[in-house]
Amino acid sequence: MSPAEDAKLLLRIVRRHLLAMQLNLDPSYPEEEWGFQAQQALEKLLKAKLVLSNLAPKRSHELALLAEQAGEELPNVLLKLQVFAVEARYEEGPFALPADRESLLADFVARLDALETAIHDQGEAIQ
Repeated sequence: MSPAEDAKLLLRIVRRHLLAMQLNLDPSYPEEEWGFQAQQALEKLLKAKLVLSNLAPKRSHELALLAEQAGEELPNVLLKLQVFAVEARYEEGPFALPADRESLLADFVARLDALETAIHDQGEAIQ
């Protein structure tokens, strides 16, 4: 597959995570579960950015490592989602989200839109 095709596959999975996040904006839905979806979405957004740049993402769930590889400086609020990759799934909490769900979701939607635009632009440049 081309880098754009690989990135599109990752972004389809991101859309699935974002849908789950959207459907679970109810504050009674556990933050640990919502945070896991958020961490996974961000991880795949970073990996899609790497793939689109024709780089092989490191085999890691570490947001800071992936962001560094992508040449992106993630805000601290997003780096705090790292705890949801493993600790919040296997340890007793509580684990609080680093920001409200709506703002995190909006950030990820904007990142997704930017990557989809980049894929579209790359496709036009190739033609």
